Parts: sequence; structure tokens; C-alpha cells
Amino acid sequence: MAKLLYVTSNLKPTEQSRSLSVGMEFLNEYIRRNPEDEIHLLDVYRDNIQRIDADVLSGWEKMRGGAVYVSLTTDEQRKIGRIWKTANQFIAADKYVFVTPMWNLGFPAELKMYIDSICIEGKTIKYTPNGVVGLLKDPGKKCLHIHSSGSFHYGNEEDHSVPYLRAVMGLMGIVDFEAIVLEGVDVVPQRAQEFKNHAIQRALEVAKRF
Repeated sequence: MAKLLYVTSNLKPTEQSRSLSVGMEFLNEYIRRNPEDEIHLLDVYRDNIQRIDADVLSGWEKMRGGAVYVSLTTDEQRKIGRIWKTANQFIAADKYVFVTPMWNLGFPAELKMYIDSICIEGKTIKYTPNGVVGLLKDPGKKCLHIHSSGSFHYGNEEDHSVPYLRAVMGLMGIVDFEAIVLEGVDVVPQRAQEFKNHAIQRALEVAKRF
């Protein structure tokens, strides 16, 4: 039995979101084929991800200086504890699915806050004299990114979405990465449904082997 972490970053209801619609087609097919797997749903808007703020930075600096967790202030303990809980949930998963829209060539800020809460020294990454080393190098871990964009950006220099997520996963040691990109739906509206249907078909195919 595997653990799948399904991460969404969208304010729209599923029926109004192209990326969430494609993602739900994937998830339903995946569950049908893997009924024993454990599914965890995380909505970075709904689940109130702890941002890195002054208390977090202060607490981390104290701990790097030798302080123990229980010696931190109440706010430092509470916020760092929440970040650790988020990171531990990520570490415990075997498979990851991110479902995202493109906002201004990147992601909504809430997803970046989430990424900051899982790229944690000593948990998912380690600093060495030769650079950063990922701590999640289990060969069974894999990541799927389902992403939508109103225009055509994928593969171009200005795209800071799929390449960024691929790089972050690789930083933590997760190199089995695949993307399903639905794009052009706003600049070519007459083909929007065609583009979406193609993305759904790909999602169903990936679900069979993910």
C-alpha cells in the first residue's frame, strides 16, 4: 500500500477550474486502480500553511546556535512545530500530485509558502561542502504535476512553473517527475475543450501506471 499526497492550489471550485477538473479525473482513476492506497488531500488555501516569518527565522537561528526546541518562545515553538508537521507529512508520502494554475508565469504565492515549509534542512535537504543534497532519494518516490495555463508558455524561458517544481523535487531527491500541461485555453478558446480533453486522456493514462 502506497501513500499519495494530492496537493492543490486553486481558489475555484473543481467544476470551474480546468486544472482541478483534470486532476480529479486522474485521482478518481488512480483510486479505482489502487483502492488500498492511502490518499491525503492538501489544499494550500484551506489548510493554512505556516509561512516562514520572523518567529520561524528567529527560532531556527537559536537552534542552530545550540538551543533546544523547548527553550524557544511560545510563538517560535508553535510555528516551527507546524512547519515540521507539514514537512513530515510530505516525507511520509510515496507519491505526490501537484495540481496548479499559472498565475503571471508562476504559481499562486500559497504554493511557494508550502514549498518553503517542506524544503527543510535536516528533513528533506542537507547542506554539504559540495552543495545541497536531497534526503528523499527513495527510488519509489515519484511526482506528477498537473498544470494549466491560459497561454502557451511550457518549454519557454519565461515559464517558472513546471521547471521550478521539477527542480525543487530534484533538490529534495525526487527525480521521477512527470508533467501534464493544459495550455492555450484562453488564447485559443475555440479549442479549449479539445485541449482539456487531451489533458484528461493523458491523466487517465498516467493514472494506470502511477
